[in-house]
Amino acid sequence: MPYHLFKCSECIPEREKHAVVKGHGETLADALPLGYLNTIPGTISERGCAYCGAKHVIGTPMKDVIHISHGPVGCTYDTWQTKRYLSDNDNFQLKYTFATDMKESHIVFGAEKILKKNIIEAFKAFPNIKRMTVYQTCASALIGDDINAIAAEVMEEMPEVDIFVCNSPGFGGPSQSGGHHKINIAWINQKVGTFEPEITSDYVINYVGEYNIQGDQEVMQDFFKRMGIQVLSTFTGNGSYDGLRGMHRAQLNVLECARSAEYICNELRVRYGIPRLDIDGFGFEPLSSSLRKIAMFFGIEDRAEAIIKEEVERWKPELEWYKERLKGKKVCLWPGGSKLWHWANCIHEEMGLEVVSVYTKFGHQGDMEKGISRCEEGALAIDDPNELEGLEAMEELQPDIIFTGKRPGEVAKKIRVPYLNAHAYHNGPWKGFEGWVRFARDVYNGIYSPIHELAFLDISKDEIPTDKGFMTQRLLSDVNLNEEVKNSTVLREYTGNYDALKRIKERVYPEFPRKSEAVQEVTAM
Repeated sequence: MPYHLFKCSECIPEREKHAVVKGHGETLADALPLGYLNTIPGTISERGCAYCGAKHVIGTPMKDVIHISHGPVGCTYDTWQTKRYLSDNDNFQLKYTFATDMKESHIVFGAEKILKKNIIEAFKAFPNIKRMTVYQTCASALIGDDINAIAAEVMEEMPEVDIFVCNSPGFGGPSQSGGHHKINIAWINQKVGTFEPEITSDYVINYVGEYNIQGDQEVMQDFFKRMGIQVLSTFTGNGSYDGLRGMHRAQLNVLECARSAEYICNELRVRYGIPRLDIDGFGFEPLSSSLRKIAMFFGIEDRAEAIIKEEVERWKPELEWYKERLKGKKVCLWPGGSKLWHWANCIHEEMGLEVVSVYTKFGHQGDMEKGISRCEEGALAIDDPNELEGLEAMEELQPDIIFTGKRPGEVAKKIRVPYLNAHAYHNGPWKGFEGWVRFARDVYNGIYSPIHELAFLDISKDEIPTDKGFMTQRLLSDVNLNEEVKNSTVLREYTGNYDALKRIKERVYPEFPRKSEAVQEVTAM
């Protein structure tokens, strides 16, 4: 297992142990880079800060909340919703962002007065919103403003409102992951157990670590509703403030993104005895297994099997169509934390893609362990790469496509490598059976884009061919396929609608009798 020191980082020799190549027959003890450490000075990391991890990733997907940052306006603007966290209340949290807009004078004389003034102004500007989250930033933390005291004052003066305070300044951890932890613990300490929710089913869950990127939460909630399971709260995508205050009444915590939200699951288990079940909404096999595990917990396996059978029969031929055309294509899997291992083996097994590199900017050692164990031999694993290391890796590995965030993705496009936005998606949702086909469709469109092919021509010096017509995707993707696959009457391209959520929103769900009602009926007989 050789450590891998990039040429561009030879002047920072400490970077060598942050990248490894997975060798033949090696264990995780041999192929694990250092991770979740303070950024090495001079490396120009692209990590997010702890404030970003708390507000941007976890806090602001809550739908019925005024999210206000106590700090300079730039902090707020940088975390305004670029990740497409949808909600069913007209996307209020996407449309508006709030800040106290601290200036130099506030740093000198304090900013508690302007904080209180801004809180009251925000509630008056949106009288239908009665809930608020206040986020501490580096500036307000360094001068010691007592945000909790101000929030308590406002709630005393305006008893109809409720305010949550998240003290997670940017310097509160090596990366945004530090902010994940802080907001998890702050929420359970301040708010869980302060609201009693209505229970409408015998089977009640909290769906944790789900942020409803382009409707992912609504896709998964559809499966739960078809199984007769009540989603008491979603932490936090499309989740309501009061619903999340009632998390203590669930029977099971269903955890999707362990990197960002395992902390609150673990605390709910310790404080309220609610067990944790890790699931995966991406990929046919992982999703099927996840639905079966949840159903087994409640003893309703038949309901899960019926859903799996229906969904696989509907969408598997379309996934196979794309797999035949994506086999052997090389991908750099460079997302955030949990997608590193949620996707690593699944895109290989179900789409035929070859993972030649994995990286994470804020993941922990556990994320790397699972990611490396699930990718192919020879893969390059990198912790917290900088822009130059990413460029060098792409030049060395020659991927056909990368899955990453917008910043490194736009850099990749400059060297003519297509990318898919692993953080906010291109044409999601990507969870669910149909969603996984949509993901495969987006991969196919990225790799076999005729426009992308034209990008390899330099019109300033290359001769422009005039003897060829315009290439289509099928001409590019089917050139090496056998006739049986090309002309298959079973396999087909994606046939879903542009809006994959419309069908879900119109669905009428079955009504399952509750156990208490069944007992009453037997007694009456």
